[in-house]
Amino acid sequence: MFVIRWILGRIVLLVNALTAPKPAQRPAEQQAKLDQAMARYSLYQYDACPFCVKVRRALRRNNFNIELRDAKQEPHRSELEAGGGRLMVPCLRIEEAGEVRWMYESSDIIAYLEQQYGDQPQTA
Repeated sequence: MFVIRWILGRIVLLVNALTAPKPAQRPAEQQAKLDQAMARYSLYQYDACPFCVKVRRALRRNNFNIELRDAKQEPHRSELEAGGGRLMVPCLRIEEAGEVRWMYESSDIIAYLEQQYGDQPQTA
């Protein structure tokens, strides 16, 4: 079973690499402000997880520069389990006003980020 999962994971990564979306283009000043806002987020994920790939593709498409943390490696694994309560990915760590929230589910993460930051005008 491990070999099958490994092979499927590599296929997912290959397809993702070949079909990666183009990042949104913004004026440098606007992108810098967005990058500053993105500093409060971290995405706990696995490289070959299809749901994590879905979130990473949305991050790239929207040009959201969020820190990616490999939840298979320490100390990120322990942080995810202690803070979020379970070892499930993808998980978005949200820091607001000194409070930390954890959001699971790829569709919820994408919807939240696009709702918060997706309405920013883009230039070609």
